[in-house]
Amino acid sequence: MSEPTFPMTQVLGQPAVQIQSPDGAQATVLLHGGHVVSWIPAGGQEQLYLSPRAVAGEGQAVRGGVPVIFPQFEQRGPDVSLPRHGLARNRAWRLEGGHAGRDHAQATFVLQDDEATRAIWPHGFTLELTVSVSGGRLDLELFAENTGTTTWPFAAALHTYLAVSDLQQVRLQGLEGCRYVDSLLRTETIEDHPEKRFHGEIDRIYEKVPAGLLLRDGPRRLAIETEGLPDAVIWNPGPEKCAALKDMPPDGWQHMLCVEGARVFQPVTLGPQENWTGRQSFTLLSA
Repeated sequence: MSEPTFPMTQVLGQPAVQIQSPDGAQATVLLHGGHVVSWIPAGGQEQLYLSPRAVAGEGQAVRGGVPVIFPQFEQRGPDVSLPRHGLARNRAWRLEGGHAGRDHAQATFVLQDDEATRAIWPHGFTLELTVSVSGGRLDLELFAENTGTTTWPFAAALHTYLAVSDLQQVRLQGLEGCRYVDSLLRTETIEDHPEKRFHGEIDRIYEKVPAGLLLRDGPRRLAIETEGLPDAVIWNPGPEKCAALKDMPPDGWQHMLCVEGARVFQPVTLGPQENWTGRQSFTLLSA
């Protein structure tokens, strides 16, 4: 193994780290939010959607890529006093280190509590996001540790915006039989489609999802695997809400679908010095 010096660049006016494996697979990660904004498999095309109108800055979350959601999802809790989606996605992370092997590269980014976080959430914590690329694969590992003296529950998600050629041509397999909450209709039911199709706005949280899902987008096949993130959030704003979003182009909804590994329905509780790890992986099977 070697200890590389990953090149730094600027994305959306923010410092970003470029991770590249010897085989050409690459990812770009903003220090703002520990936010993955690009993943290009070896010899492939961009797999993540980043809005051309996305902005980044103090207190501003980036529209697209992979926002880190912690310690609450949306405003569902477990601490509803916190800002929507918590406090991790719009704060400055730091590059902790990384390494490169013969066929992969990875970097770890860290966020720790400080005076500003403790003012709104009075707990000690360390978050680590490890981003690994190799061939046609992207691995994301989120690690949370309670470094304080209080016990606290949390929810988490890796809010992945996948790029798609045309939303209405996309098929998502693996959700059949899973209970879901429809946040638009405010209903709960069981998914009865072996192959989920999309026609516009959708906002659902699926519970106890199988570890593997498959996204079909024309000839493209993208396998999605999770560990420690038993729920899946499926989201697209649809044409009307997309048009109202300042950081999305009006047709942006047609070219993205959020498929995010999450822990929403059963938050994790960590006592002092306890920790937790969740993972989400994407493998491009065919382009």
